[in-house]
Amino acid sequence: MNNVLGFPILTLVTFLPTLGAVLIALFLKKEQSKAIKYSAFAVAFIDFLVSVPLWFYYSSDTWKMQFQEVHDWIPSLGIRYAVGIDGISLLLILLTTLLGFIAILSSFKAIKEREKEYYVLLLLLQTGMMGVFVAEDFFLFYVFWEVMLVPMYFLIGVWGGPRKLYAAIKFFLYTLSGSVLMLVAILALYFYNHQVTGVWTFDIQAYHNLAPYIAANAGKTFQYLITLAFFIGFAIKVPMFPFHTWLPDAHVEAPTAGSVILAGILLKMGTYGFIRFLLPILPDATKVFLPYFVFLAIVGIIYGALVALVQKDMKKLVAYSSVSHLGLCMLGVFALNPNGINGSIIQMINHGISTGALFLIVGIVYERKHTRMISEYGGLSKIMPIYAVIFMLMTLSSIGLPGLNGFIGEFTILAGAFQAKPIWAIIATSGMVLGAAYMLWLYQRVMFNKVSEENVELNKKGVLSDLSGREIAYFMPLVIMAFWIGLYPKPFFKILKQPVDHLVEQVQPGFFKREQVKFDMNKAKPVAHEGGEEEHE
Repeated sequence: MNNVLGFPILTLVTFLPTLGAVLIALFLKKEQSKAIKYSAFAVAFIDFLVSVPLWFYYSSDTWKMQFQEVHDWIPSLGIRYAVGIDGISLLLILLTTLLGFIAILSSFKAIKEREKEYYVLLLLLQTGMMGVFVAEDFFLFYVFWEVMLVPMYFLIGVWGGPRKLYAAIKFFLYTLSGSVLMLVAILALYFYNHQVTGVWTFDIQAYHNLAPYIAANAGKTFQYLITLAFFIGFAIKVPMFPFHTWLPDAHVEAPTAGSVILAGILLKMGTYGFIRFLLPILPDATKVFLPYFVFLAIVGIIYGALVALVQKDMKKLVAYSSVSHLGLCMLGVFALNPNGINGSIIQMINHGISTGALFLIVGIVYERKHTRMISEYGGLSKIMPIYAVIFMLMTLSSIGLPGLNGFIGEFTILAGAFQAKPIWAIIATSGMVLGAAYMLWLYQRVMFNKVSEENVELNKKGVLSDLSGREIAYFMPLVIMAFWIGLYPKPFFKILKQPVDHLVEQVQPGFFKREQVKFDMNKAKPVAHEGGEEEHE
């Protein structure tokens, strides 16, 4: 096992929120509002601090899993408690712990009923999400995947908006349907692996190792059905077009923190599933369906942007922007080259930062005025200047302005898409132009124009006031991350290089040799000089 720290840090990071939730549930009374809030925040913030050493002790020199812990759980079925991370899961773990404490801090004034249950569920949700990213055993992965579903259902269904039950049930049914298909695919691989090797195991790495045998010997129908089962299961979670219809309802009805977690982390579980499971285990079958997968990703980019452009509700606009942004991430994944996949992972982090911040931004004015209708605002920059600055930064981050995080991810994805097929990148670019249009139009309508008399009065009464110290505090980490990734992305690409290169070699054996041959051939081409002479370089 590879664990340089010598103690179970991944178990601690994963289950610390659950421990905190249990202690809050057992020892704090529902009347102790302040104690519940600050205890939940303390647990989430400590969890973030505990996760930070992973960044410093992670070795970027290998693609292999690190900080591993392996214990037998149900030996007769080959089920183990096995956790570990590579560079891909490391970034998602850090994003989860970061957004976890920000979501709790943002809820202090927004949630006024059943606070104890609310914060307990948020902490349990964090454990479920964390477990998905650290699991090295398929059974364990599936348990965490399902555990995450229950707290999110209640967060939407209890603390959501007017149509909360409809949105919660729709979210639950969509996600559960995808989970059942994924379970069928996992069990099919489980029995196939036993048939081939004689070993009962849910070890994910064992299935990675079995991939060449599956491609060469398993029936085409078997491969295609498992590929489609995984695809639908993960595509619902992303969500990709046309499996996206649960997302706008869930976002609009969820409390602000629920939307931050949903957009920032839960959707990434789908893209993570494609990268961790579908591509390395079933690469050949994936390539057969690749044109269709790419088509759906590109349709999602354009469709999400067009629908966002006509929204009157700020939260629904940001929700549809997620469909477009995640379509771009999936295009990067399906490029099947280092640029595309690196860009996709970086953009997953960027989307968590910028879209998470945008949901917080919408939530702030909703808390003050109890409406998300764009027409109810206008000229807010005159009465909420700090809010206007942060809104502008996150708008520019979302549309990919150079110098901010969104540009790095989008540019790298487009480079990967262009390398795979130039037409993919050309069409995807139109979606990015539309993205700039709907975000800047949103900002212009909310921040500029004339301030209504009603909003002036609300500002004078201290209702529609500028950001408080608490609100500035939870935006600061997101602003810092937006500039860090935008100005100095090298550490992030360094962490991703080995695992992504290994993944590309699994999916396209000999990829780097072929690229080197192309490079050498181009280098050896004759160069024309003045007078028509040619000379080899």
